[in-house]
Amino acid sequence: MAETVAGPAHDGADTAPEFPMPRASRCPFDPPPGLKELQEQGPLAKVRLWDGSEPWLVTRYAEQRAVLGDPRVSADTDQPGYPTKASAEAGEGKLSFIMMDDPEHARLRRMVTAPFAIRKVEALRPAVQRIVDGLIDDMLAGPGPVDLVEAFALPIPSLVICELLGVPYDDHAMFQDNTRTMVRTTATPEERGAATREIAGYLAGQIARRLTDPKDDLLSSIAGRVAAGELTHGQATEMALLLLIAGHETTANMITLGTAALLEHPDQLALLRDTDDPKLVASAVEELLRYLHITHLGRRRAVTEDIEIAGQVIRAGEGVIMVNEIGNRDPEVFEDPDRLDITRDARRHVAFGFGVHQCLGQPLARMELQVVYGTLYRRIPTLRLACALEDVKFKHDAFIYGIHELPVAW
Repeated sequence: MAETVAGPAHDGADTAPEFPMPRASRCPFDPPPGLKELQEQGPLAKVRLWDGSEPWLVTRYAEQRAVLGDPRVSADTDQPGYPTKASAEAGEGKLSFIMMDDPEHARLRRMVTAPFAIRKVEALRPAVQRIVDGLIDDMLAGPGPVDLVEAFALPIPSLVICELLGVPYDDHAMFQDNTRTMVRTTATPEERGAATREIAGYLAGQIARRLTDPKDDLLSSIAGRVAAGELTHGQATEMALLLLIAGHETTANMITLGTAALLEHPDQLALLRDTDDPKLVASAVEELLRYLHITHLGRRRAVTEDIEIAGQVIRAGEGVIMVNEIGNRDPEVFEDPDRLDITRDARRHVAFGFGVHQCLGQPLARMELQVVYGTLYRRIPTLRLACALEDVKFKHDAFIYGIHELPVAW
């Protein structure tokens, strides 16, 4: 069900625009114009959600960081006032530690930080480069046009996270089909529940096997925590489910969104295609993470004690939503924020969040995107869309924004 937003005056009028608001048809990479208007009016506005609740929408960069860094703001979905995205979320349970608060959040998170340390991730770069080059070889050897999502964007992070976890890549179709259902806003609670149970059941079986036959993979490490009494089998399954979903769905969407955006900005694409400077490639990744955003329904929290943000007291029991796609377009922080400029220093963006819940897998995502953006356009310099941008199907029907299919040719 669509959400609607009331303006800063909070008049609750029936004519309030929908939230998420419709994106401008001319540029599906920009935030909805209505969000820009709210940001210009102030850093906070009341919004009305599908269930009639009225949390605060936080539109500006500084205030978003302040909220995300405040220990009086909770990620726990069971807290009073937590703003759920849709009725389909009801009864789904927590997606492991990202929906918990410290100290339990920190305890569980520490169990899986080691594989995502920068040194460990950099050791994977040659393997990711081989994956990217192999997929490009396959595209070049086959007929065109091709769907970049299925032929390239999804396989890369899926292969990597399957290797890290230790699950067979042959099962990736089941992961991806069920993940699509889990993140689709139009899915019913029954559909989402069935999809979650199928993946969770599969992972629970994998973890059970690791208890008696451990291997050199992340699932075996998680299973070891079960054997040591540090995790229940259910907690271990939830943790594995989180890593599997977050490890492929988000990065795959950034690959296709980034490619589509660059193809629409040929001057920026030329800079990236013609460089052999890894610093410029890394800069391009940060700018694309700032310019685009896949969590277009915002990061959501509940306030557990009264806090003051931008002179406004937000009471305990009220919800807050940080719409990072507009926070990353705050003109107070990023000059000319609606312009894509891969040479700018965009490292301050909040694409990965802020505070204790900042994305655990961001080093891996950055490395994968650096390899992709530094290779694809150089190896296929004539890459182009095989349809009009208006005909590209964007994921307006999902909690994670992206592209359903991206036909490309060369």
